[in-house]
Formats: sequence, structure tokens, C-alpha cells
Amino acid sequence: MAFSEKVILVEGRTDKLRLIPILAESAEIICTNGTISNVKLEELLSPFDELPIYAFLDADKSGEQIRSVVRKVYPEAIHLYTNPMYCEVANTPFKVLASILQRVNIKVKKEFLL
Repeated sequence: MAFSEKVILVEGRTDKLRLIPILAESAEIICTNGTISNVKLEELLSPFDELPIYAFLDADKSGEQIRSVVRKVYPEAIHLYTNPMYCEVANTPFKVLASILQRVNIKVKKEFLL
């Protein structure tokens, strides 16, 4: 397995499973498994302190709560947003996800591009 150069923070396993086939580079995908505290977020991400962090969270109340914690603990994190019509990362079409990831220079497989 290649060394990960980026960290993508998602809410749940279904979000993670949705992103894996799209990625054309190694990235550590970390699940918050729902709401999260400052301390728990630090525990999850501390092994990756030197890597860029991308928060790709759902377009709902839970996602916004987690984003708020991420902004406090990791203000340098890059926030990615799915269209609210899809609500969840897991419900977002592959091509839309690929486009969002590509905009922040995360490499995606060509077959997923619009």
C-alpha cells in the first residue's frame, strides 16, 4: 500500500466506500462515525498532523456540527461540499464527487470525470 499524502475526513463508512473507487491516489479516509468532540477529532487525526486534511461532510445538521468542530481544531482543513440536493456524500453521484475532489487537486480516475 502506498503512503498516503492526504487525509479525507468523512462521517461514515458508506461515505468512505463511495469515495474509494474514485480516487487515483493514496489518501487516508477517516470516518467520524457521527458527531464528534474536539478531543475525539484530535485523537483521530493526530497521526496525520503533517498531511493536508480535507473535510468532506454531509450537507445536513450533523455534517455542519462536525464542520464546526473541524474549523476549531483544524482551521487549516480544506472543506469540501456536496450539493444539498444529495444531502449525503454517500448519495452523491460518482461524477459529481470526482469533480469536487478534482477541484482541490485530489487525483481521481478518468472514468469518473464529467
